[in-house]
Amino acid sequence: MIHKYKLNGYNIVLDVHSGGVHVVDDLSYDMLDELSTPMVEVCPESLYEKFSQYPKEHVAETYNELYGLYQEGILFSEDDYEQFSDILTSSPIKAMCLHVAHDCNLRCKYCFASTGDFGHGRKLMTAETGKKAIDFLLEHSGTRHNIELDFFGGEPLMNFDVVKEVVAYARSKEKEYNKNFRFTITTNGMLLDEKKADYINQEMSNCVLSLDGRPEVNDRMRPRVDGTGSYDTIIGKYKYLVDHRGDKDYYVRGTFTKYNLDFAKDVLHINDAGFDQLSVEPVVTSDDQPYALTEEDLPRIFEEYETLAKEIIKRKKAGSGINFFHFMIDLNQGPCAIKRLRGCGCGNEYVAVTPEGDIYPCHQFVGMEDWKMGNLDEGTLDLDKKEYFSKTTIYDKQECKNCWAKFYCSGGCNANNLQYAGSVFQPHHLSCELEKKRLECAIMIKAAMADTEQD
Repeated sequence: MIHKYKLNGYNIVLDVHSGGVHVVDDLSYDMLDELSTPMVEVCPESLYEKFSQYPKEHVAETYNELYGLYQEGILFSEDDYEQFSDILTSSPIKAMCLHVAHDCNLRCKYCFASTGDFGHGRKLMTAETGKKAIDFLLEHSGTRHNIELDFFGGEPLMNFDVVKEVVAYARSKEKEYNKNFRFTITTNGMLLDEKKADYINQEMSNCVLSLDGRPEVNDRMRPRVDGTGSYDTIIGKYKYLVDHRGDKDYYVRGTFTKYNLDFAKDVLHINDAGFDQLSVEPVVTSDDQPYALTEEDLPRIFEEYETLAKEIIKRKKAGSGINFFHFMIDLNQGPCAIKRLRGCGCGNEYVAVTPEGDIYPCHQFVGMEDWKMGNLDEGTLDLDKKEYFSKTTIYDKQECKNCWAKFYCSGGCNANNLQYAGSVFQPHHLSCELEKKRLECAIMIKAAMADTEQD
C-alpha cells in the first residue's frame, strides 16, 4: 500500500507498511499510478507508450529506480503487522491519570469534563486515595521499571498538597520496588505561583500548560467562574515556569474551534510569547454545539494546517525553535509495533482514577458508568474489560485496515470513537480526516528540512 500526495512543491510517496518516505520527480509520481505488484525486472512496454513525452531512457531509468525500491522492501511492501494483532494480550499497567481534583476555577465552554466535575459533583481526592493509587500501580505494573503518572483534573493545583504527598509517597517506594516514577501535571495556571512552579520543575518530568492562543481567543472559551478572561493572569506564570524549567519537557496545549479557524495565528502567537513546545488541537464535541468543527470546515482547516507548516519551516530555517505536537513525527524508528497497532493503550496499559478511587479506561471515559473497571477501596479490577481494550487494534477496526495513516494514529482515540461514532471500533471520521492532513504536513516538513540540510 502506498499513499502519494503533492504539497508545497514536493511529490511525496509514503510506503505504508515499511514506513518508507520518498520525495520523487513528476515522472516517478505519475508512473506509480500505472504500477502493480509483483513488479517485473524489465520496464513494461506499456510505460513507454504511456509516457511517450519523455525519452525512452528516462522512462527506463525511472522504472529501474522504482523497481530497486520495491526490491529493497520500501515500496509496495507487504503488511508484516497483521499477523501479530491476534496474539496481543493484556499488558501490565504502565501509566495512570490521577484525578486529584474534580473541581476547576475556570468554566471552559468546550470542557469534556463538564467544567471539571465530570457530571458527578465537585470533589477533591484525599491523600489516602492517592497513595492507594500508587500501591495499585506498584501491584499492577509487573516488571516495568518506568511508571508514568499524570496529575489531572479539573484543576490539580486546587489540591496541590495532595499532589505533593502522593509524589513523596511514590518516591519512598521507588527503591524498594525497583521503579522510577515519571510525573506529569496538567494545569490551567490560575493558581500557579513561583513556589508551585519551582516544585513542578523539580518533580515533574513533563508539564502541560493550557492556553488557547491569542488573548481574545483564549478568553472567549476559557473564562473564569465570573466570566472574565484568564489570559492575562496565566501568561506570565507560564513564562516563569518555562524559563526556569531547564531541559525538562513541557508543552503549551490549546484547543481551536469554529470560532478560530485561523488557528495558525494562535500557534504562532504562543511561539512568539516565548514557548517552543506547543500544540493547538481541534475541539471534539457534538455537532449541535455552536463552536463545533464540522465536515464543511475541513477545507479551511486543511488550508490552515498548510499555512502553519510553511511558517514552521520558515522559522526552523531561520534558527527559531518551534515543535508543534501534531507535526512531530519520527520517520526513522517511529513508535514500536505494539503502539502502532493499538495506540495509547487506554484500558490496558493506561487507566484513570477518580477522587472516589474509581478506575476507568482513561480520563475521557470517566463518568461513563458502564465503562468503570474497578475501585481502589474495593480492590477490584475488571480483567475482562482490560482484555477487551488490549484487542482494540487497527486490525479490529474495519475502516482502519486499509487506511494509509493507520500506523501513525493507531485507530484514533477510543473514547472519541465511542462517544461520537458509536463504538470503540468505529473511527470518528472528522478526527481521521484531520489526522491525515496533519501527517501529510508533518512528512512534508521533514522533506523540506532534509533539503535544507543537503544545501
